[in-house]
Amino acid sequence: MATTATTVAAAPPKVCATKLDFVLPARLEAHQPPEFDDRTRNQVRLMVSAGSADPVDALFDDLPRFVQPGDLLVVNTSATVAASLRGTFGDGTAVQVHLSTTLPGDLWLVELRTPQGASSTPYPYDATNQRIELPEGAIVTILGAFPHSKRLYVAKLWLRVSALLHQYLVRFGQPIRYHYVPSEIPLSLYQTVFALHPGSAEMPSAGRPFTADLVTRLVAGGVGIAPLLLHTGVSSGEAHEPPYPERYEVGSATAAQINATKAAGGRVIAIGTTVVRALETTADEHGVSHPGSGWTDVVITPERGVRVVDGLLTGWHEPQASHLLMLLAIAGLDVLHMAYTQALEVGYRWHEFGDVHLILPSFTRDGVRS
Repeated sequence: MATTATTVAAAPPKVCATKLDFVLPARLEAHQPPEFDDRTRNQVRLMVSAGSADPVDALFDDLPRFVQPGDLLVVNTSATVAASLRGTFGDGTAVQVHLSTTLPGDLWLVELRTPQGASSTPYPYDATNQRIELPEGAIVTILGAFPHSKRLYVAKLWLRVSALLHQYLVRFGQPIRYHYVPSEIPLSLYQTVFALHPGSAEMPSAGRPFTADLVTRLVAGGVGIAPLLLHTGVSSGEAHEPPYPERYEVGSATAAQINATKAAGGRVIAIGTTVVRALETTADEHGVSHPGSGWTDVVITPERGVRVVDGLLTGWHEPQASHLLMLLAIAGLDVLHMAYTQALEVGYRWHEFGDVHLILPSFTRDGVRS
C-alpha cells in the first residue's frame, strides 16, 4: 500500500516574556544579499513598531508611509573597508586579523580569529607580545589585551609599502564575514548608499536597504536627511560584549538640524545603532545636540535612556547582544517582545543582509499613510 509523506512545520521559537531572550533558528539567518535572489536592496522586509500598536509588516520600499514631513533621518556616512587579513605567527600558524578600530597614538584594536574553511572562529590563546606577518611584509605586533574584552587586542600595525592603508586593504583584505555567509561577497555590496568615508570594519547595515530613488521620494515628501560619521568596529556575535570605543564625528550643521527638528515638533529617527551612539554622545542632559568628534565610550542602557533619538531603524539582533539594551532604552520590553515574537513567527531574516525593524514613538498623525 502506498504511503504519503507529511511534513510537520517546526514551531516558531518563543521569546521570553520577562527578558528579550530566544533561540535564533539557522533558517532565519540571511546568507547573502537580496540582490543574489533577484531582488533589489529595498525589497527586504520592514516591520514597524509604534508604541502599543500591533507591529505592521511591510516592505522597506514602503518606508515613506511611516514617516512624516518634518521628521529627520540621521544616517551614517562611513564606508566599509576590507578589514579581514590573513596572516601567520612566527611559527607559521595561520591567523586571521580583523582590523577593528583605530585608537589614539597610532594604535589599533584588532580581533584575532582562527581560519576555518570559508569562515573563522575566535582565536583561543593569549597572543600578547606576538608578531603577525601580513601580506607584502606588513607586520602586526600585539601589545596586550584590551581591558574588559575576551577577544580584542591593542596592536601596532606597520606597512612596509608607502601605500595608504585603504589601498593596502583593497589589494589584500577581504570583507569581514561569519559562518552564516558561506561565500565571498564583493566589498561593493557591503556599502550603503550613504557611504562616503572609508573606515568601518563592518557595514553600518541599517542603511543598506536605502536606494537613491527611495531617498529622493523621502526628501520630496518633506523628510529631512542629515549625516554623521561613526566607524564601526567588529561585532563578532559570539561574544555579546558591551560596545567599545569607536571613532565618530557629528558636524555643526547636523547638530543644528537636529535641534531645529526637535523645536518644530518633528521626530529624530536614527538609521542604525551607530547613529544612536554618536548622537547620544554629543547630546547634553537637556537633549540638545552639539557638534563633536573623537572616540565614544557611551553605552546606551534602559537605565541611562536616550536624550535626542525618538525613533530607530535597525536590523534584528541576536539573543543577549548588547545592542538589545539600546533597543530596550528606546522601545521598552513590551514593544520589543511583540516585535521579536512576530518576526520569529513570520520568518524575518537576521544579520547584515537581512530584514529591518523601524521603532517609532507613534504612527503618523493620520495613521499609516497609504
